[in-house]
Amino acid sequence: MEILSLKNISFSSQNNSIVQNVNIELEEGKTTALIGPSGSGKSTLLKLSAGLIIPSEGDVYYRGRNIAHMNRAQNLEFRKESAFIFQDSALWANQSLMQILELPLRIHFPEMSNSKRKQRINEVMDIVGYKRDLSIRPASLSMGEQKLIAFGRAMLCSPSLLFLDEWTESLDDYSANRLITLVKQQKINNNTIIFVGHNLGIIEDLADHVVLIVGGQIHTSMTREQFERDKSLSELLKMSITERNLEKDSNEKSNKRKGKKR
Repeated sequence: MEILSLKNISFSSQNNSIVQNVNIELEEGKTTALIGPSGSGKSTLLKLSAGLIIPSEGDVYYRGRNIAHMNRAQNLEFRKESAFIFQDSALWANQSLMQILELPLRIHFPEMSNSKRKQRINEVMDIVGYKRDLSIRPASLSMGEQKLIAFGRAMLCSPSLLFLDEWTESLDDYSANRLITLVKQQKINNNTIIFVGHNLGIIEDLADHVVLIVGGQIHTSMTREQFERDKSLSELLKMSITERNLEKDSNEKSNKRKGKKR
């Protein structure tokens, strides 16, 4: 049974077409990987799927209900049942980790006591493996620790639908493996997952379906088995990873040069 459906979705920004006439249905309890070259519109499509940005054309349906036409109560229920993990973690810089983690519980469980909120937060922090003080702010954390907090925040309300935007990007192997293990557990629990990624091993390990996005359009949609057999797609993905690494190295060198000039 489908849990999420995108019908004739297009999105433009500043007269630039980013996503064009996308149609896709996500089966409940399955994991879908969005892949493709850099700048192909994958992250934008993920945000459109989650209702974080509004399509210029078309509609997104969650369990048969148009997200754009939901009333406040329906939208709150959708937000409680889904969770989005951003590539940059998206933690508020001017709040403590405890304040950041308390917010979803305050919104979705307003009658929950302070002690119950802290108990739930501590439970989730144990699950994600975060051991440090929650009174500090995000700037005190490593990138890996920020991702753990972001993942923990997403898990607080026990969502059944997860959106992951390049969720292992820029992490060391330990932190990346920790998050992969957590996502695998969500998959075991039959939750629905849609993620943007470039790591061939993660895609082959987790995805039930693979959707190739090129130029803002769906180029190919296939099962994981079909993806593994299609060598041309594997090469395209490897090429995309190489391009991203070269771009990242170039940006880092540029930043270092700017730093020396100052």
